[in-house]
Amino acid sequence: MSDGEVADVEVEVAADVNLAGAMTVEDALQEVLKKALVHDGLARGLRESVKALDRRQAHLCVYVETCTEKEYVKLVEALCAEHNINVIKVGDAKKLGEWVGLCKIDANGEARKVVGCSCVVVKDFGEDSEARSVLLSSFQTR
Repeated sequence: MSDGEVADVEVEVAADVNLAGAMTVEDALQEVLKKALVHDGLARGLRESVKALDRRQAHLCVYVETCTEKEYVKLVEALCAEHNINVIKVGDAKKLGEWVGLCKIDANGEARKVVGCSCVVVKDFGEDSEARSVLLSSFQTR
């Protein structure tokens, strides 16, 4: 290419549009966790999460229901109940670890070397979004 030529570049944009139109709670949770990660509003892991819960910095707590240590679950549930913090249970630790960025992303955009995460606390939601309103409205209906 010479200095005067302009290259035509095609960029493919993948839109995450749900065809049904309604966002599920799981999709909303994924988006809220990603936005909180970008705004540095996540406490990942049991130690960080318990500290944030105890300091009343938490807005939302997400933990894995298949945790091997039942004392961890009791501690997290007790702190959330004491401080009136909303709780969501997730089935898989690896999936939660991928959602909160505890993985490497390869060239194809797929997650590799995913580390499991037992508990995550959202301290800062970041910007207001549709996913956040869907998530908060799901707590209202419970």
